Amino acid sequence: MAANRTFTMIKPDAFEAGNTGAILKMIEEAGFKIVAMKATQLTPAIAGKFYEVHKERPFYADLCTYMSSGPIIAAILEKDNAVEDYRNLIGATNPANAAEGTIRKIFAKSIEANAVHGSDSDENAEIEGSFFFSQFERIG
Repeated sequence: MAANRTFTMIKPDAFEAGNTGAILKMIEEAGFKIVAMKATQLTPAIAGKFYEVHKERPFYADLCTYMSSGPIIAAILEKDNAVEDYRNLIGATNPANAAEGTIRKIFAKSIEANAVHGSDSDENAEIEGSFFFSQFERIG
């Protein structure tokens, strides 16, 4: 994955609330190109593998349960400065601290049910995107 790509997930809370279309619209209006996207539902084991970096943290089990509680949308986004620009678009992890007009300020229910995931570095964008998509599933 090029440095101008990032990875996102629309989480179960936002999917269940019917916010997928509005979130995707915000992403595209912010200048991102969606180069891979799919709807899926994680099993607890797959969620555990994806969030393995947090395995020793006290919230790990709850996170895996939550992320496997319903469908998600996984996507790879492309834009110059993709990781930083997407982090700015989604806002702070805690929606109470998120800037007005950000995805989390608009759609998140809580710090746990915060609507979307966004990669925090180019390296993690590559790892996370590859977790969900093979090179043959991506456009470009």
